[in-house]
Amino acid sequence: MRFGFREYLLLLLILSLPVTSYLLVFQPQNREIAKTKAENASKQAELSQLREQAGRTEDLIAQNEKIKQDIAAIEARLPTNKEIDAIVRQVSDLAIDAGLAAPLVSTENPVQAAMYMEQPIDMTINGDFRGFYDFLRHLEQLPRLTRIHQMRIQRSDKVNGHMRADFRLSIYYEQERGG
Repeated sequence: MRFGFREYLLLLLILSLPVTSYLLVFQPQNREIAKTKAENASKQAELSQLREQAGRTEDLIAQNEKIKQDIAAIEARLPTNKEIDAIVRQVSDLAIDAGLAAPLVSTENPVQAAMYMEQPIDMTINGDFRGFYDFLRHLEQLPRLTRIHQMRIQRSDKVNGHMRADFRLSIYYEQERGG
């Protein structure tokens, strides 16, 4: 068989067909596939980040709910400014029930303490030390937020086991809205 110009041309055309199809069809498609895979990988990474953030968001929502409940529980322990007199009477009754003399009470002006008010009350109590200890235990069990500070205890020279306690009792309360 003799190859002429036509045969070489046909052979060249047949051999150039796969090269041309690779360059014009397969190579652009491969680039498009690689680009699509890269976009998919990027979107998968973004999706996993969003899932992780959604999980954290649910945790934060649960923590916020718990904090709201804790704040509500603390605020329930805060009286309003109208209830301060009742609490002072309750503290005085605790002292009398513990066998102590009725306390001498003097109040000062309320002080702003964070979001709440603090009512400082100077108290002087006389009586048996065991009764004073019982008074402190019962005071600690009150459902209201109170604090004793600046306490000074003096032993009585006249009666054994008796004492005098001077201290400041702070009662925390919530300023009544509109009043």
